[in-house]
Amino acid sequence: MSGDLPTPAGQGEPPEQGGMPGLGGFDLGSMMQMAADMQSKMAEAQEELANAEVVGTAGGGLVTVTLNGHLHLRAVRIDPSAVDPDDPSMLEDLVRAAWQDAHDQVAQLQAANDPLGGLGGIDAGGLGGLLGGGG
Repeated sequence: MSGDLPTPAGQGEPPEQGGMPGLGGFDLGSMMQMAADMQSKMAEAQEELANAEVVGTAGGGLVTVTLNGHLHLRAVRIDPSAVDPDDPSMLEDLVRAAWQDAHDQVAQLQAANDPLGGLGGIDAGGLGGLLGGGG
């Protein structure tokens, strides 16, 4: 007779394929694959940023500053006509402005290459320079 009794829903049934019992079909394998995919995307983004070159300019091109996507300085070019020995602060301002221009472009490049950018609500800029930013 005991064989005729119905079993309560969910008892005696095998867990879903790839799932863990008691976790409502939680698929650890899928989560691990997602983590591996994200790690791969982060590595690709890092490589793209390291290889990118961004040129900032000031003074109509009198000063140019080249940075990579990690804000590493690659080159500085100063047109000789920008050098006024009587007013070095003008040249300092041009270098600062060219660097800021390049920095702003790198920030846009980092945001475009951020694999976490589509995860709404996560501010990748707040990840402590994970994408090479900071400075």
